[in-house]
Amino acid sequence: MTDNKKMRTTTLLALSFLLLIVAILFSVALGSARFDLASTFQAILGNGNEAANSVLWDIRIPRVFLALIIGANLAASGALLQAVMLNPLADPGLTGVSSGAAVTVLFIMLVMPSYSSFIPLAAIIGGGIAAGMVYTWAWNKQTGFTPVRIILSGVAVNAVFGGMIGLLSIKYSDKLPGALAWMNGSLAGKGMGDVLMILPYSIIGWIAAILCIRQANILRLGEQVAHNLGQNLNRSRLILSFVAVYLAAVSVSTVGLVGFIGLIVPHMARLLIGTNYRHTLPLSLILGALLLLVADTIGRTAFGSVGVPAGIVMALAGGPYFLYLMRKGGV
Repeated sequence: MTDNKKMRTTTLLALSFLLLIVAILFSVALGSARFDLASTFQAILGNGNEAANSVLWDIRIPRVFLALIIGANLAASGALLQAVMLNPLADPGLTGVSSGAAVTVLFIMLVMPSYSSFIPLAAIIGGGIAAGMVYTWAWNKQTGFTPVRIILSGVAVNAVFGGMIGLLSIKYSDKLPGALAWMNGSLAGKGMGDVLMILPYSIIGWIAAILCIRQANILRLGEQVAHNLGQNLNRSRLILSFVAVYLAAVSVSTVGLVGFIGLIVPHMARLLIGTNYRHTLPLSLILGALLLLVADTIGRTAFGSVGVPAGIVMALAGGPYFLYLMRKGGV
């Protein structure tokens, strides 16, 4: 890498991180009760008045932390899936992974609420089952796993689990109101306990994703180059897919279905910084955190007293962007 390119990469990462800090401050300050930046800083440091400390530390700061963690998880998951499938339209929500995790979580919430402590594990199992179905149906004895077969299998699996979610919603409609916010990807009502629950799982996932950078870079070079480098393509795809499933499932277990982060963010990162995952993945983590934080802030501030879940905001913004990618030739 030339010195100019290194400088540009470092500058982009630094600017993205600075923008994230600014977004955090505005997100903490904005809401039904608004604070100026001076009051916000004092409350963050624990020196604000009782009302400010209560609003910020009990409600907004945990919600901001959760948005950052979930956004980073989904962006990293999407980036890894796009490396596996060699397709910029691959996404945890479009390939069945999120739906598989959602089914197991929704089942516990509606049928066995007393086992809610097992929700993160259930989400990982559900996402793993969905991924297993995708790869089982995509396997071909002659060619192994191919990106096209994986994507088509993912669409089918997504439809199956989407139907199961609908079936659970109808059968247990009397219990559905309590799970409705979760189904729409809402961060409302989350506290520091939720942050502390998901953070260890997420850190493990981020470390695993970083360790997958070399394999992701080899996969993006194409099958022939990967074979020439002695890479076992099927094993690499399974490893990257497992990490992607893990990150998506952990996110679904906490806030439900939030779409398009894993689709949009890696694409933006590649446009800004190139296709090398040594740079694309870190930038995706930052931009994913930023995008979900902005979506959640818009959802709770732009619609008056009616808070709109971040998942709905992302769907409204992500749908048109998905169509833009299709028109541009992303499929």
